[in-house]
Amino acid sequence: MTDWKKSDWRNKPRVQMPDYTDAAALAAVEEKLSSYPPLVFAGEARRLRDHLAAVSRGEAFLLQGGDCAESFAAFNADQIRDTFKVMLQMAMVLTYGAKVPVVKVGRMAGQFAKPRSANTETVDGVELPSYRGDIINDLDFTPEARIPNPEKMLQAYTQAAGTLNLLRAFSSGGYADVHQVHGWNLAFTAKPEAEKYREMAERIGDTLDFMKAAGLSTDTNHELQTVEFYTSHEALLLEYEEALTRLDSTSGKWLAGSGHMVWIGDRTRSPDGAHVEFCAGVQNPIGLKCGPTMTSGHLKALMAKLNPNNEEGRLSLIARFGAGTVGEHLPRLIKAVEEEGAKVTWVCDPMHGNTIKSSTGYKTRPFESVLREVREFFGVHNAEGTIPGGVHFEMTGADVTECTGGVRAVTDEDLSDRYHTACDPRLNASQSLELAFLVGEELSARREKVLAAQSA
Repeated sequence: MTDWKKSDWRNKPRVQMPDYTDAAALAAVEEKLSSYPPLVFAGEARRLRDHLAAVSRGEAFLLQGGDCAESFAAFNADQIRDTFKVMLQMAMVLTYGAKVPVVKVGRMAGQFAKPRSANTETVDGVELPSYRGDIINDLDFTPEARIPNPEKMLQAYTQAAGTLNLLRAFSSGGYADVHQVHGWNLAFTAKPEAEKYREMAERIGDTLDFMKAAGLSTDTNHELQTVEFYTSHEALLLEYEEALTRLDSTSGKWLAGSGHMVWIGDRTRSPDGAHVEFCAGVQNPIGLKCGPTMTSGHLKALMAKLNPNNEEGRLSLIARFGAGTVGEHLPRLIKAVEEEGAKVTWVCDPMHGNTIKSSTGYKTRPFESVLREVREFFGVHNAEGTIPGGVHFEMTGADVTECTGGVRAVTDEDLSDRYHTACDPRLNASQSLELAFLVGEELSARREKVLAAQSA
């Protein structure tokens, strides 16, 4: 899109975005952000596109996870470390199951804004604007707190920069040593309820011992001490996104400097809307959430707009339908992709279609429903002969009680113990790792079927 300008989205219909009451204050913040350094760089985004291209061919697998919405109040080094740690644990298990590299992408360093199902909410007869994430307004239920404040974009930038700095240090500073990561897994598999995961953990341990005996230790192989870790978020607040968009001098293409990968939500994916217009012009890998209302024609129009040159690794389709309905919706979208000959990366988001209200009044997600949607996603792709490329989870390294079920057997009554999310319920560390073991089993079974078919 050679004639594309980063402000073109302003001429398109906008949804799920705040109306700032102080235009001068907003302009001042945008000008300041425009002078700040980008948070990520074009070479990093291009490298992620190459990795996602490998995912689309079945040569790698994508693990994307992190907070539903990052919080200013909960920002601290321990939380970043714990989520990073759990993702490394999950990636090791998935690597063993799939026998391919796992591309690690965090919902971190930018996931501050949230779409809402309604513009307002009512509590005890009082109606106020909805909370839309810390980058826009505050969670406190007062008229003052719910006024959109552009200054919060500057705080979001500062927090994102700090998060990225720590992630880069963890990725390259020895914290990601493959032997250390395996040691973390053992704490989970030692639990009596986790007996069926112990066998896989022991096989991973045997493999690592063999590598060490063969001279492939972390002392002699830098690759075993470091990982590549990328960041992603929904590109929802376009004033923030535009201000951090830069022209890459190497390629002459625009880069969304707010994160390595950005995605378009199920509520903002109109082909003629502002969010699609913005994402169409940047070179970053783009995710597109595909919900039950996505039609074949709609998808074809979006693929043409977002990936007109049909480049591998450019566009990831993130399916989010709900357990029990994947077989109804996913095949028609796969058919639409095949009819266009489109190169896409298929990803499963089993979180957003499985949100319910518990008997105790909390918004939650049953672990069993999350797992069922993942299995249905794999089942459809196996039947269609297409590639299930990755998974996308809302999760945290903290010991929260927000989703029911799992080895820890969180019940409706347990939700109030440590229900800390400001928006949507997240898998805790134990549930996340359990899910990785179960997805690893799916990947291993799929690999065996492919090998059997090739040798037949």
